[in-house]
Amino acid sequence: MNSLKDLFHPRGIAVVGASKDPTKIGHIILKNIVEYGYKGGIYPVNPTVSEVMGLKSYPAVSTISDKVDVVVVSVPNVKVLDVIDDAGKAGVKHAVVIASGFKEVGNIELENELVRRARRYGMRVLGPNIFGYVYTPERLNATFGPRDVIPGNVAFITQSGALGIALMGSTILEGIGISAIVSVGNKSDIDDADLLEFFDEDPNTSVVLIYMEGVSDGKRFVNVASKISMRKPVVVIKSGRTEAGARAAASHTGSLAGNVLLYETAFKQGGVLSAKSVEEAFDFVKTLSWNPLPHGERVVVITNGGGAGVQASDTLADDGIHLEKPPQDFVEEVKKIVPPFASLANPVDLTGMAPEDWYYRSVKLAVQNPEIDAVLILYCHTALTSPVGVAKAVSKAIEEAGVSKPVSVAIIGGMEAYEAIRYLTSIRIPAYPTPERAAHALAAQLKYRRYREYLMKKEHLINKSS
Repeated sequence: MNSLKDLFHPRGIAVVGASKDPTKIGHIILKNIVEYGYKGGIYPVNPTVSEVMGLKSYPAVSTISDKVDVVVVSVPNVKVLDVIDDAGKAGVKHAVVIASGFKEVGNIELENELVRRARRYGMRVLGPNIFGYVYTPERLNATFGPRDVIPGNVAFITQSGALGIALMGSTILEGIGISAIVSVGNKSDIDDADLLEFFDEDPNTSVVLIYMEGVSDGKRFVNVASKISMRKPVVVIKSGRTEAGARAAASHTGSLAGNVLLYETAFKQGGVLSAKSVEEAFDFVKTLSWNPLPHGERVVVITNGGGAGVQASDTLADDGIHLEKPPQDFVEEVKKIVPPFASLANPVDLTGMAPEDWYYRSVKLAVQNPEIDAVLILYCHTALTSPVGVAKAVSKAIEEAGVSKPVSVAIIGGMEAYEAIRYLTSIRIPAYPTPERAAHALAAQLKYRRYREYLMKKEHLINKSS
């Protein structure tokens, strides 16, 4: 049984510092837990009031007669140790410490003592210096971030609090479904490797995204990441890649960012996909969480604009994906659709006069063809077609093809193009506003396939020799 099981599947949660004041963090966290729909026991802890939000308030965790597995600690740092002692004596298994004022401001001894106290009671610590955590299968939102997180299959681990809260909102805007969001802050105890071990076993999680400033035990992280990467992709945004960024990370969560080349090498060894920006990471997550794993690397690009096709081809080549001639039977069928001057190399250029029906028929043919492993669809808005109409033609073709295959779509244009992108993402077809982003995201999925094959062969050789 994973040691974090009761953190994500708690029978009861106590919020120490729960307040009647709606501007206080303790109040917001309690409100999110209640209103997001958590069905376990919810226990406000505040010795100065008898109830909060209609729930009975307790003077201390130890006065709660029901089972409490998690205590959310939203009090000033000087009071945290007393809460840990009280909760530990009551048998609480996990402390989620919201409070700041620890290692990130040089208060290292207080943080070390926090962990020592918790371990005395067999308690694990998440934080300190965090905004909380979410686990959607339990309808649990114990954060002071946005409440209505979309349930899905992506687990998001973040070392930054404010950025993490903002990205919670971004997942809603981008339509990315979340299984979990975990703020780790200073990582005094529970770290990325611990969480990866849980998400490896979690049937509700298919992809893990990490915003990382630093890691204390790099070897353990690589070992754990290499195991989960054989089953589930891991994407990491590694900050502190420059000297200035490393200094900022040290002042932010007390993290030592380390040499970026060492991290990049370690990530490759662990099968981890490295993203240089939040935008890039979210692009990767869409393809990885919404698409099936490709069987190979034979990509066909379908476009109505030669320039868009060139940009996508260059991007794929930069990522180590080189386009080959499309299968002859596919070409022969597409010939029946397009004018004689259409280019049927790869990219397949339907020409700027292509109506929605040409997209529908050619995409369906590509998805159905067993010699094509993935399809990149590019559309430049012209006066002849509607972006939403093309998007619906593409989605219809994918649905009717009867084959599950990775696709990535770029809809290039103005406001109407963004409406088409929103339509596709709402039905979990990854779509982007530029050919480069669509190509780069699809390449990440193919790169993950390579990593996965390498790790599986490596494990096979190790098992064979042992």
